[in-house]
Amino acid sequence: MGFWVTGNAGASAACIKGFAALAMAVGLGVTSQATQAQTQISYAPETLVVRNDRGGLLRERLLQLGQLRKQNRPVEIRGAICFSTCTMFLGLPNTCISPNTTFGFHGPSSYGRPLDTVTFNRASKVIANYYPESLKQWYMAEGRFKIRSISRVKGENIIKMGIRAC
Repeated sequence: MGFWVTGNAGASAACIKGFAALAMAVGLGVTSQATQAQTQISYAPETLVVRNDRGGLLRERLLQLGQLRKQNRPVEIRGAICFSTCTMFLGLPNTCISPNTTFGFHGPSSYGRPLDTVTFNRASKVIANYYPESLKQWYMAEGRFKIRSISRVKGENIIKMGIRAC
């Protein structure tokens, strides 16, 4: 019989031992194995499941990605689409994707308006650093130059580039 608890391990172990003693006192027939129940602490963070994310502002996504990385939180991309900054989830170590998801890539802009060359290049590199190497090379050579449209890539092809399938 196992228990999953969070918080103070010492207090949890005492609580479980107390429960076992109480159960014995009232005749619940707890076996000696149960009276020696071990505390199992689970710190596994909840998985973020991404479904049909059309992207958003680069700054906001970078903040979200930073938090997810800090928490070592798993990410599953399972929706029909993952466009724009959503594709940056590919750079997190605990990300898996559905082979059926369509990923949409385009270059950085300011609400659809072109950026100056320095800002465009800097933002492109930030985005590309979230991709596996072969996808990064393609994005920097071609994908980032689409501003008013997107390049679509199926999840099955991104899995072939080294991203784990769910």
